Amino acid sequence: MKFKYNAKTKTGELQTGFVDAVSRDVASNILLSHELYILSLESTEVVRWYEYILSVFKRVRLPDLMVFTRQFATLLDAKISLGDSLKNLYRQTRNSILKEAIFEISSDVDSGLSLSQALERQSKIFSNFYVSMVRSAEVTGRMEEAIKFMADYLEKEATLVSKVQNALIYPALVFGLLIVVAGIVVGFVFPQIEPIFKESNASIPLVTQILLGMGSFMGQWWYAILLILAAVIAIIWDYFRSGEGKIVFDELLINTPVLGNLFKKLYVARFAEATSVLIKGGIPVAQALEISGHTVGSIIYRDAIHEIAESVREGKLFSQSLQENEEQFPPLVGQMVAVGESTGKLDELLSRTAAFYSREVEDMLNNLVELVQPLIMIIMGISVGLLFASVLLPIYNLVQTF
Repeated sequence: MKFKYNAKTKTGELQTGFVDAVSRDVASNILLSHELYILSLESTEVVRWYEYILSVFKRVRLPDLMVFTRQFATLLDAKISLGDSLKNLYRQTRNSILKEAIFEISSDVDSGLSLSQALERQSKIFSNFYVSMVRSAEVTGRMEEAIKFMADYLEKEATLVSKVQNALIYPALVFGLLIVVAGIVVGFVFPQIEPIFKESNASIPLVTQILLGMGSFMGQWWYAILLILAAVIAIIWDYFRSGEGKIVFDELLINTPVLGNLFKKLYVARFAEATSVLIKGGIPVAQALEISGHTVGSIIYRDAIHEIAESVREGKLFSQSLQENEEQFPPLVGQMVAVGESTGKLDELLSRTAAFYSREVEDMLNNLVELVQPLIMIIMGISVGLLFASVLLPIYNLVQTF
């Protein structure tokens, strides 16, 4: 794949060009290795919508990667050699895509590549953070600890994703069912009873008039409505997948009431944990920040972290740079980092920060799950009440005319 980049050199000069790489993370690593500060990095290849849908089914899910990493950590902890561990994992893995990737990694390692280099060749499965962790472990000789940490990290991510999905499944099903029922009533029931109301000259409530009009319109133009709806969804989907759209979506997400605060804490927890482990593995602070920026899952936070990394390279304190970005990072983060810098325990203080915000995220999720169900019941009650009232009130008025 070809990527277009805008970057700054160490002297501050702007540089624009193209780089060939198998993924965005690999392209980013290539530019960083040439001491370039990335301002923007976008693929020049257009992905068709059907190719994107197919790619969703042809991927390694987080639980599969988590199980692989946990088994890998167990084998290494048992002092089984790297080559034998990979061969055992190949035999145990059921996911065909991951199985093929493990075979290629094993072959690369046997041919003389390091594990980090072999993993980097599978960048669609293993993130930049994963590869960087392994690379730092190869330098420090703490491979078992690094893989064990990645297993714990992926388990936390899988648990969090599972909680979010479970919290959203019930509301999504209920709202979907409500829309289907409302569509049937408005599109099929109301057009059948509309002539009766008109012939009787009975008074029709405003709500019923609105729903009758909607039903008549949907009955005549349902195909146009479906086409327009599909086109709007496709346009919005395509826009939010573009570089500008991703930024807009991130801004909407972090500025949404309640949910925005949740995602901010989630991004801070990911940032703190990733940076802590990378610094503990011997990676310089600026480089650790560059890598951790790709783990948070937000373009806005990634760019903010990269700006902080550039400030650290220019000689500014890490804590000072964080305090200048209070919109993304709460004051507590900067204060904890300042204590870590003064005591020489930066990795430990970042780890405590990550633990604190992880608990905050978990508590907020639990509270949201408890609030969602009563809220849905209220919305369902109001919606169903309006539907029944719009049908029963005209019938009552019709009876009154006789």
